[in-house]
Amino acid sequence: MLDAQTLSFIYASLMALAILLYAVLDGYDLGVGILLPTDNEEHADTMIASIGPFWDANETWLVLAVGLALIAFPLAHSMILQALYLPVTVMLIGLIIRGVAFDFRAKAKIKRKSMWNKLFKLGSIISAFTQGYMLGLYVMSFDQSALAVVFACLSGVGVVAAYALIGAAWLILKTQGKLQQQAICWCQMATRMAFLGVVAVSAINPIINHSVYERWFESEILLLLLPMPIICLFMFVILDRVLIKLKLHPDIGSWLPFLISCVIFILCFFGLLYSFYPYVVPGKLTIFEALAAPESLRFLFYGVVVVVPTILAYTAFSYRVFWGKVQPLSYY
Repeated sequence: MLDAQTLSFIYASLMALAILLYAVLDGYDLGVGILLPTDNEEHADTMIASIGPFWDANETWLVLAVGLALIAFPLAHSMILQALYLPVTVMLIGLIIRGVAFDFRAKAKIKRKSMWNKLFKLGSIISAFTQGYMLGLYVMSFDQSALAVVFACLSGVGVVAAYALIGAAWLILKTQGKLQQQAICWCQMATRMAFLGVVAVSAINPIINHSVYERWFESEILLLLLPMPIICLFMFVILDRVLIKLKLHPDIGSWLPFLISCVIFILCFFGLLYSFYPYVVPGKLTIFEALAAPESLRFLFYGVVVVVPTILAYTAFSYRVFWGKVQPLSYY
């Protein structure tokens, strides 16, 4: 029999997994949208083709994360949604614009196609920025002060840069020729911007959030925690070196930038997770306090055992089927 504490760990872990997979998978296709050129139809078509089989399914993880929050932690879901109602609405508008533009660009007349490309790019930027903005407000415990808003905006810009980084890394993996060389240049710029963003947020967060400072710098396991940010920063240096070599030999190790970007995302995510665990609403509500009725969650657990592995298997299968360099864009 699963007790309440065990259920809290299980559902919180599943929600964290869904958020991490969304950030990585939908992050790269949002990044491709952010980087989409509006003056080169051939490159734009190839970039769209590189995410075509995956982009819709990648958003499944966002739906799963929100669904798990609603089912397992309804009180936290209510508090978060109330605090983030406006940015969530803006994010959904961005995702809608993006989805409509993706389909309409294939059916529009030639003279209108550029407009839909611009809307796809705009929708991607709006979605990425609002996600970062919401993350910043979450870190600030949904404070609405001027300082909190500035920090949230900084976080929004950082997430745009991070998505551009992993999007460019995806294009290095999936494309070739001139577009691949362009993606390497994009990845270099995004790497430096994301590096500055990570350093800035990591430095500012403990200063303005005392609980985070205590968690990291007054911890008994400080020596065990210290390698995490060091490794993360070291990954940026390695990525920059790899990109320089790829300019000369683009076909050797083209998968490395994407792998390193994923490692950076994972390290940043677990750093954030450690900073606030066991709070699901920072400073206000823990996963144990927000848990729904254990009886209901025990029943729903049988469904979760089936659904989550099925989504994982489907995701792995789709990436296996469409592995390799991108093929010319086609619509069915």
